[in-house]
Amino acid sequence: MFRQWKKETDNNHWDEGTLRHYQPTRTLTTKPEFRGIYSESRRAFKLRDSPDPMQTDPSPQGGNGLTLTLQPELLARMPGAGSSSVPETDEDVRVPIGSSPGSTSGRGATSRRLRAASHSHSHPHGHTHSHEHESDSGEADLESGESSSSLSELRYLLRWLKKSLPFIVILCAKLVIQHALGLAVAVGLFTTFMYVNKSIQTQVFLHDRRTKLHCAWLLLFLTSSSLLVFYTFHTQSLYRCLIFANAIIDSQNFWEVLWCVGVTNFILKFFFMGLKCLILLIPSPLMTYRRRGQWYMLIEEVGQLYQVIAPVPLWFRYLVSYNEMDTSVGLTLGILLALLYLIMKLLALYGLSGSLQKTLRTFFSSEVNGAPASPAQVREAGDICPICQADFKQPRFLVCQHIFCEECIAQWLNQERTCPLCRTVITDKVHKWKDGATSAYFQIY
Repeated sequence: MFRQWKKETDNNHWDEGTLRHYQPTRTLTTKPEFRGIYSESRRAFKLRDSPDPMQTDPSPQGGNGLTLTLQPELLARMPGAGSSSVPETDEDVRVPIGSSPGSTSGRGATSRRLRAASHSHSHPHGHTHSHEHESDSGEADLESGESSSSLSELRYLLRWLKKSLPFIVILCAKLVIQHALGLAVAVGLFTTFMYVNKSIQTQVFLHDRRTKLHCAWLLLFLTSSSLLVFYTFHTQSLYRCLIFANAIIDSQNFWEVLWCVGVTNFILKFFFMGLKCLILLIPSPLMTYRRRGQWYMLIEEVGQLYQVIAPVPLWFRYLVSYNEMDTSVGLTLGILLALLYLIMKLLALYGLSGSLQKTLRTFFSSEVNGAPASPAQVREAGDICPICQADFKQPRFLVCQHIFCEECIAQWLNQERTCPLCRTVITDKVHKWKDGATSAYFQIY
């Protein structure tokens, strides 16, 4: 017996059963206040002299044959030991740490639960910061996810366009062939407008050096182009749109109505550009340059007003007509849409009326730039206009004491408000369209 006790003492394998077996028969009687101190000292002694609380024990069963031995006292002091998940027992707790295939997932889950419990007890004050960091990272992930999804949609769209490009080209070619005549007419009208508009501005700029033959050619070109369009589509009676009547077209076909409105708009532009060509053909002794500019401005303002009113009958008839809904509901809806269209047109006409009134006041006023210059002032200026570099014609003396030809300074002030030499403000307003230009705005409604 003594040898067995000596052997266990040498191997440091003290357990609670051995202590009970070898306790002396004599007991000490202690006072109640010292019993707590005695029990704590005894427990500390046993823990100090006890073997390593975590021991490996070879096991013949699969894996590497190692188990981890935990003593109950130390297991009770571990973090989270007070939870109900730890069973109360006096025996050592053995945890196998082998690498057998059947127990790997269970041991991994147990270790993760123990680490989570220890982390929750050791860092009780860090949950707020961790939750804030997780929320911020979640928002960042959401934004990155949205951007990546939008990029993927864009890539998908580009890929679809790349695959569908041959079909789109074939479809466009079919549409061009189907509407070849209409497209040719549209291109011809647009190029005619651009060419004549630029030529008129050039002839206005040349003053007395303008070519009347070229002006007559422009007038003839505009007239022939308009007559050619009317003759080509004589079955549709497009000329009726010029007098606020309806052409012979399908009023419920949107593309036919739009095409008719576009052709009418170009024809009206040609008509008022022809009037400007007639003004250019008038000899200079009969009409001064300043008066010509006033006529150009008045013709353009009246032409824009007419172009706003011309498509009203076509669109009104298109909005009211409802063959698919030939009922009171369809008729009511069409009337409401037509009224909204008329209200929009009235607002547009109200805006143009103010501009037209200003143009009429300018047209009937005798506004001149500066005062007539005396011969002495002309000699001091050198007898040469700084703009045209020629002899003065009807010289005008401005408030900045510079002298220019009346036509030269009038043409300059059509686009600027200051003196061309010293940049002194001469007038507080600039009158548009005095240079003979025509607005390229396409009035389609």
